[in-house]
Amino acid sequence: MSPRRRTAAVPEPWTAAAWQVASLLLAYPDDERRADLPLVRALVAGLPADVGEPLARVVEHLECTPPAVAATAYVETFDHRRRCAPYLTYYTHGDTRKRGMALLRLKHAYRAAGLVLSDEELPDHLAVVLEFAATGDPVVGRRLLLENRAGLELLRLALEDAGSPYADLLRAVCATLPPLDGAGLDAVRRLVAEGPPAEEVGLEPFGPPELTGAPR
Repeated sequence: MSPRRRTAAVPEPWTAAAWQVASLLLAYPDDERRADLPLVRALVAGLPADVGEPLARVVEHLECTPPAVAATAYVETFDHRRRCAPYLTYYTHGDTRKRGMALLRLKHAYRAAGLVLSDEELPDHLAVVLEFAATGDPVVGRRLLLENRAGLELLRLALEDAGSPYADLLRAVCATLPPLDGAGLDAVRRLVAEGPPAEEVGLEPFGPPELTGAPR
């Protein structure tokens, strides 16, 4: 690990490769994405250990898992588990008007860098944010990841609690960013305790049971 590499305001050159790899691995594991795995593995080999090793485990999992099984697990994890939603602004804004404004700000940031999304793509999907950070504007992309750091950490915790191999992907992404400070930790704890805004009273706690004290 390079000294002070995580505190720099400008991303290290290797972070673009890390974000690109994470974006590719977070996509639905269809035949096209599986065909990319040899290239992804080669990119992972050049990354620092705390980023590259967890990404390599995700690659290995996808290489060793039958396609139908990997696809089913992906849908069950990201589409059927509210806690594992890959949409970052959901964690801090829920389904409120503030989330709409946050999505609009993301679109404006992308457009300023020349990236125009299709109507089917939500700008806060983690794979989209990572793709932008890797190939669009790395400084702005890093800022967007930092602004949504609490959501990243909560998604990581939820994937770890679910025993998902994609938890390693989130560990790697978080390792490209500065360590959480006091305010960041407080934001994560608040989201774990309260969940996104506008959650209905009586629903199961949003955070992993070991952090909320709720039964599984």
